[in-house]
Amino acid sequence: MKKTLALLLALTMVFALVTSQAAFADDEITLDVIICQYGPNTNEWFLGKGMNGTNFVDKFEAENPGIKLNLDVVSWNDVYTEVDTRIANNNAPDILNIDVFANYANEGLLMPVKDYCPDDLFEDFFPQFIAQSVIDDTVWAVPDLASARALFYNVDMLEEVGVEVPTTWAELEDVSQAIIDYYGGEVYPWGIDLTTDEGQAAFAYYTWGNGGGFVDADGNWAVNSAENVEGINFALGLIQKGYTNPNPATQTRYDLQDMFAAGKMAMVIAPNQLPTYVADKGGNINMATAGIPANEGKTGSSVGVMDRVMAFKDDSAPDQAKRNEAIGKFLKFFYDPENYVGWVSMEGFLPAVNSAVEALVASDPSFEAWLDVLGTCQFYPAAKAEWDQVKQGVIAAEQAALTGADIQTELDNLQAALVG
Repeated sequence: MKKTLALLLALTMVFALVTSQAAFADDEITLDVIICQYGPNTNEWFLGKGMNGTNFVDKFEAENPGIKLNLDVVSWNDVYTEVDTRIANNNAPDILNIDVFANYANEGLLMPVKDYCPDDLFEDFFPQFIAQSVIDDTVWAVPDLASARALFYNVDMLEEVGVEVPTTWAELEDVSQAIIDYYGGEVYPWGIDLTTDEGQAAFAYYTWGNGGGFVDADGNWAVNSAENVEGINFALGLIQKGYTNPNPATQTRYDLQDMFAAGKMAMVIAPNQLPTYVADKGGNINMATAGIPANEGKTGSSVGVMDRVMAFKDDSAPDQAKRNEAIGKFLKFFYDPENYVGWVSMEGFLPAVNSAVEALVASDPSFEAWLDVLGTCQFYPAAKAEWDQVKQGVIAAEQAALTGADIQTELDNLQAALVG
């Protein structure tokens, strides 16, 4: 009898343990996460030992018991196909890091950010970054990280010539002529890329710097505005006067960066990763950054480029509130300066939250120069359905103008196609 009671007691304890474990397992949430491969360090940081001997997944799970991360690092070449395949198989990720968002939002696949992002974190994002993921007054994604364009100049070269870094278009022409005179044409003062790679960026630099842009104040297409025509004509004038690289229609931003790294170009508009690029090329340039010159009385603007983090709907989740809370904890952990600053610095990008900027400046005072750049960033209107047409259209207009076409006529034709 005693043996029977002991056996029953043992079985009861085993059953209770199994039941407890099952309950814990049922209570546990697993988030499927896709992160894009930004460089050689991405995989190591998220899954290896890149976070001071640990990694993002292990550290997150240790600090957030009950939440597991099924995290995949996917190359940019494969990520669009990977995501589309998962969506087609009703297996969309819970959290996705990618550049695009509008197609997912318009198809009703995403959750509004307000459903899962903690308020204090949302307020920490740069407002101009958040504004790039809005459709119909709803925010559908938050910025992951960013890069921005600024004017880089060869400090030693400008000092040798005896000129200051230009802030206006008139100053830019004067400085360019001084460089031509001093070096006898052996150094290009300025770089312009009107190729299919970056022609839309050039359009932005010279139209935003003249009070124009792709859209008007109401968000309507306005590519043929008087401000835009004047801005592009100014850029064309720099080329015609010999102040730039000789073949803007075929020489890409990377060609310009190579010239700058080799000491053959005095000034170039480039992303914040340029110092790393120059060092990798073996260059030893004493460089500094400044704002992009603008027309007299206007304000120059940097082109901001950012990727996003978004959350997909999952109607099959048994506890939507708990799932949303878990996604919020993921974001809080990711953007915590203790974690996020290391990630941004490692891959050479700019942060998307104010708290990280403060931490970066504290560790590297030279980073403060980027505060003004971040504060003046403007972005392409990529959420508008016609953006691809506009992007290709302004590049075609610029290239046609290089061969003698009238830029006003070219932009009028593009505007007519957009509104027609």
